[in-house]
Amino acid sequence: MAEVHHFTYGAFNPIAAFLVAMLGSFLGLLSTGRARSARTRGRRSRWLIIAAFSIGGAAIWLMHFTAMLGFEVPQSPVRYSPELTMLSLGLAVLAVGFGLMVVGHGRRSLPRVVMAGTLTGAGVLAMHYTGMAGMHVSGTIHYDLPMVVASAIIAVVASTTALWFTVSVKGWAPMLGAAGIMAIAVCGMHYTGMAAMDVELAEVTGQATGIRPLLMIVPITLISAATILGVALSALQAMTEEEFTDGAGIPRRGVHAENHHPWSLKQASLSAVRRTPGSRPSPRPVPPRPAAAEEPLIDVPS
Repeated sequence: MAEVHHFTYGAFNPIAAFLVAMLGSFLGLLSTGRARSARTRGRRSRWLIIAAFSIGGAAIWLMHFTAMLGFEVPQSPVRYSPELTMLSLGLAVLAVGFGLMVVGHGRRSLPRVVMAGTLTGAGVLAMHYTGMAGMHVSGTIHYDLPMVVASAIIAVVASTTALWFTVSVKGWAPMLGAAGIMAIAVCGMHYTGMAAMDVELAEVTGQATGIRPLLMIVPITLISAATILGVALSALQAMTEEEFTDGAGIPRRGVHAENHHPWSLKQASLSAVRRTPGSRPSPRPVPPRPAAAEEPLIDVPS
């Protein structure tokens, strides 16, 4: 078996992976908190989709490949398949999104969370090993079955815990603590799965198809930036709509609307159309001028 390094750059990769997982988990918990307070099913689903990209895309998938930048086989080049890498991203988002939709709608219950956590954990596990299948070396990769089972158990427990946090945690401090626990669980699942692998080198080394690990930084950075930007814009748009409309999507009326909606030219034009003919707006009534006193007539002698 070939020598395998998981921490080529020292503590940088695991620390960076943990911070990425914690940030994605925290954003996901914020989104699920907004989903719980949503008054319509459509808005709740919208926030849950945003949470799926935050947790599945950032906390899990981005954390996975941030940690994989520290993976190295000294006797063989390491390359990645772009197709399987993107497929793993889709699996992560879909798995987390499915679990959030199950626990995010309807009454909260422990059996519902456990069922969703089991299915989500299976999806996260599929994401991990799909990403590993996209990694090519000059040889064959073998997996130790007990360690694979251990990573599967950690994935299910981590997913169930994360889904429970999404429907129960409130407040900034509890969300930060929950995000830290979720990040530890995700990193634990990843490195347990990595510990399950061994590499058997081929007779002729130096041949591996795919793109270099460092070149993965470019598409990962672009995809991450686009995802974060899309999540931020979607969240901002959703918060704006919820601020200025009621639960049914109807614009607010009364003092709150007047405080938040400045008078616009369009509103002034509509008011002018609805006004009765002959009426003219005035900022304040003009009091009538007092009539001048009549002076007596004086006869002038001729």
